[in-house]
Amino acid sequence: MRQRATWQKLKTFGSFCLIMLLLPYIVTVFVHGKDFESLGKKEEVYVNVKRPKAPSVLSQLESRSGTVETSAAENVSGAGNVGADRKAETEIVQVPWEEYFIGIMGKEISADAEMELLKAQAVLLRTKLYQELDAQEQKVLEEDYLTRRELEEKAGTSEADSYYENLLQAMRETENQVLLYQDTYALAPFHQSSNGRTRSAQEALGVDHCPYLAVRECPLDKEADDEMQISTFEYKDIQSKCQSFLVAVAEEEANKTIQFSDFEIISHDSAGYVQQMRIGETVCTGDQFRDALSLTSSAFSIKDTEGKLQITTMGKGHGIGLSQWTAQKMAKAGDSYEKILQFFFEGTTLADGGPVKEKLQPIETSEDSPAGSEK
Repeated sequence: MRQRATWQKLKTFGSFCLIMLLLPYIVTVFVHGKDFESLGKKEEVYVNVKRPKAPSVLSQLESRSGTVETSAAENVSGAGNVGADRKAETEIVQVPWEEYFIGIMGKEISADAEMELLKAQAVLLRTKLYQELDAQEQKVLEEDYLTRRELEEKAGTSEADSYYENLLQAMRETENQVLLYQDTYALAPFHQSSNGRTRSAQEALGVDHCPYLAVRECPLDKEADDEMQISTFEYKDIQSKCQSFLVAVAEEEANKTIQFSDFEIISHDSAGYVQQMRIGETVCTGDQFRDALSLTSSAFSIKDTEGKLQITTMGKGHGIGLSQWTAQKMAKAGDSYEKILQFFFEGTTLADGGPVKEKLQPIETSEDSPAGSEK
């Protein structure tokens, strides 16, 4: 009798333990229903990406060994540049959408970015990529991106995991969201910091269909890291770098080195960026000059210093759209990504652009759905 009572107690205790082990599962199924089984399982979507083709093992060995011999005639004819040709080759590979998206975001934003700034960046990037996919028949993206390993190297060992997780969180918490203007994708540029005011797209780009890209006061940008840059150039180097757009002159004039008197800033836009400048007989834009000399900004001033041209720039980037520096300050002050986007893109609408999987479908060419139509 005593043995039976002991056995009954053991059975009761075992049943109790089993119930306690299964209780979390039972409660979750009761709350979520059958969909619980699919929680955490997200279908992987792949996008086609064009990138430089990886060199073959043979070409790698050739470039490292230095034992490949070519004659002078081969070098003149271009046969000696086989390695360069290989580098120029591209291939189309399939990359997981999240990996590609995060890799582009990580390339453009610092590891210490606030979450609301990351969310704003995610919306801008998705808007750009969705627009490209909607306009293409082949559905091939070409923007360069950082791999998971490269992101880890950028963030540093101690911050690598949190940086990646923050990028992923920003992407997922803004899932499918894009910026629209009058039912079409908005132009969504950004830059690191302005000279204190962002630029008007009408003035900078000569377009009038982006009134939301107007001048925005960003006084905090003046405190940005490396906001002011001073560069000095030999006049002959400037002449060489700008040769592609300089007006052709007589041979005797072409051989003369330009000097400070050949430079003149003609006009600025309303944000203080150089709009037009003269180099000799050529009138170019400030952006052309900036690109030719790899300046950080086209908000610059010039002066002669010991027979060289000294250029002082303010800001980093083209100055149009979202300023990451001001957006970071807004996020730290508690502003949401929605508020940040409305400040820099006033008049646009935050909307659901649909899942990226739908964007990867071939473009319909029927009369009802003309090829290349915008959403």
